[in-house]
Amino acid sequence: MTETTRISARIAAIAESATLKVDGKAKALQAEGRPVISYAAGEPDFATPAHIVEAALAAVRDPKNYRYTPAAGLPELRDAIAAKTLRDSGLAVSPSQVIVTNGGKQAVYQAFQTLLDPGDEVLVPTPYWTTYPEAIKLAGGRQVDVFAGSDQNYLVTVEQLEAARTPRTKVLLFVSPSNPTGSVYSPEQTKAIGEWALENGLWVISDEIYQNLTYDGVKAVSIVEAVPELADRTILVNGVAKTYAMTGWRVGWMVGPADAIKGAANLQSHLSSNVSNISQRAAIEALTGPQDAVAEMRTAFDRRRKLIVSELSKIEGLNVPTPEGAFYVYPDVTGLLNREWAGVTPTTSLELADLILDKAEVAVVPGEAFGPSGFVRLSYALGDEPLLEGVQRLQRLFAV
Repeated sequence: MTETTRISARIAAIAESATLKVDGKAKALQAEGRPVISYAAGEPDFATPAHIVEAALAAVRDPKNYRYTPAAGLPELRDAIAAKTLRDSGLAVSPSQVIVTNGGKQAVYQAFQTLLDPGDEVLVPTPYWTTYPEAIKLAGGRQVDVFAGSDQNYLVTVEQLEAARTPRTKVLLFVSPSNPTGSVYSPEQTKAIGEWALENGLWVISDEIYQNLTYDGVKAVSIVEAVPELADRTILVNGVAKTYAMTGWRVGWMVGPADAIKGAANLQSHLSSNVSNISQRAAIEALTGPQDAVAEMRTAFDRRRKLIVSELSKIEGLNVPTPEGAFYVYPDVTGLLNREWAGVTPTTSLELADLILDKAEVAVVPGEAFGPSGFVRLSYALGDEPLLEGVQRLQRLFAV
């Protein structure tokens, strides 16, 4: 047996999460005593709101939470998710159309596993989150990138999607607000794309994990609210991680038509069974309890968004579209490439990110993690002081 056959080719082909890899490298350097500022991880720096933690503490003391519960989720949480889906996505669903998952990643994985057969094509607006390609490959699907650059504010058009569609196209991935760009499709754009998907008989997997993090009065309209007829061919994926600062609690969900949800529930019954009951009880409180802390965190993100865009825009050679959602900024860095900085001439955004980490002790994620080279992602979900200090280091490094 050779080294290349010790594990399956399918698993050997999986790429490590680029965002977690960069964040891990930054934390290792910090542990060595280097003053690295990391913009890598998409993780709020806030503590989970206290009333949610208290609900979890009460759940720990209740013996009913020490046992197996339904694989698809606690009935009370499925009720709460159905209510949230109606409130925020404009879609009335039965709790039986909800599956509670171990974070949004499991929801994404199960959605592709449920819909794809080998060779089925998925239209993926690009730039994209790093996990989508691996989830598509593991389901036997073929990813078809549809790229929109900074000149389009990273938003694809119906015309681009139609040009990429083939007889093998089965699924459209729709993400608004976007990770990594923070871009949000307008209600008109969302409706046009939804109507196009409906006309062509496509399924839609819509990742709505950032739907409650939008700014300047912008609303991330759900594709099923824009085109209600699409609900029978759409799986919504979501979770509490980003809105409620609960990344480590690992609670996500998927919502969809009965047949798709039944299939995904069967998969989950063998894959992982129920999500931790303690986390589920905390998620019930998150969705049904006071929302004041959510508004406060969103206000802080908005302040940081304005600060990072303003300060990055002072660097000659950066094109910095203003994000309208999530907590990322995605500058076009092509104006910094093929120029000498601190004795180094980067030709790709990967090389540029290495230069930035080495010379400025700032960690950013290169565009290669999300599609084409020429961009970097910075999360502004970190404290105001390190956020400003990190950008000022970049200003000094790229001073002309």
